[in-house]
Amino acid sequence: MTLLGLASPAQAQSTYPNRPIRVVVPFAAGGVADITLRIVAESLGEKLGQRLIVENMPGAGGVAAARAVLSSPPDGYTLALLSNGTAVSVPLFKSLPFDPVKDFAPISSIGFFDFIVGTNAESPHKTLPDLIKFARDNPGKLNVGTISVGSTQNLSAQLLKSTAGVDFQIVPYRATPEAIIGLLRNDIDVLIDNYVGMKSALTDGKLTAIGTTGETRSVILKDTPTVSEGGVKGYDVVSWNALFAPAKTPPEVIAKLNAALREVVAQPDVKQKLLDLGIEARAGSPEELKARLVDDIAKWTKVIEQAGIPKQ
Repeated sequence: MTLLGLASPAQAQSTYPNRPIRVVVPFAAGGVADITLRIVAESLGEKLGQRLIVENMPGAGGVAAARAVLSSPPDGYTLALLSNGTAVSVPLFKSLPFDPVKDFAPISSIGFFDFIVGTNAESPHKTLPDLIKFARDNPGKLNVGTISVGSTQNLSAQLLKSTAGVDFQIVPYRATPEAIIGLLRNDIDVLIDNYVGMKSALTDGKLTAIGTTGETRSVILKDTPTVSEGGVKGYDVVSWNALFAPAKTPPEVIAKLNAALREVVAQPDVKQKLLDLGIEARAGSPEELKARLVDDIAKWTKVIEQAGIPKQ
């Protein structure tokens, strides 16, 4: 190996990593983000030659997780998993004690996933155009279930309301299982949630997917039309998970992590494990990730303002 001198960036490039890497997740264990990271972390650790230690720090706005990462040295040994939820937190909270754009250095995306628009299998609303027509003909009578106010699923419903130009009730639930029970009991007419949360009920034939929220069709429900194909032109909601480091982390360290993550995400076994969760494994450049974060902050700021959702 060619010696590049004793300057710290060169040392960081040649010796990093020489101890385990900690990755802080702002969600509880067992959720989509947590499972996604753990699938990737095992192979990424093997690629880097050091173990990745996943630490869960759930909390509103991801504040506790962000503080833990930002209070650590910017040396690549403490990383953060950020998500579309981070972009939502910026306009949703009155005072967020960190700026995800300025305080974090993007490394790479890990995966992207859309949401499912699902109905009770016995529902009269068999297609998305049916659903939208009912909402137009019966203002305020359609009940759309999501998890908590301010979640990406909840804001997806708000965006559907404004983009389609219809009026319906959005019913928030504490968790996906409760929302599914509500749908099966016909307390709500439709549910918007992620694939992994609805997978069992879809597989059992209790629920029907009538739409997916991305610009293109879901990687796992390819026969299900998008909301845009169903007549709501311009509607597009895709969530994501990605790795970030504290700002001022040496660019050589960012580059090494990015290269390793690109290789891992491209591995067939990793791609399949994520696909089973309804996630499209896809890495990218730090610049692409930063642009996505900035764009999503602007997008959800507008949705939250239009919906009149009070800041938390």
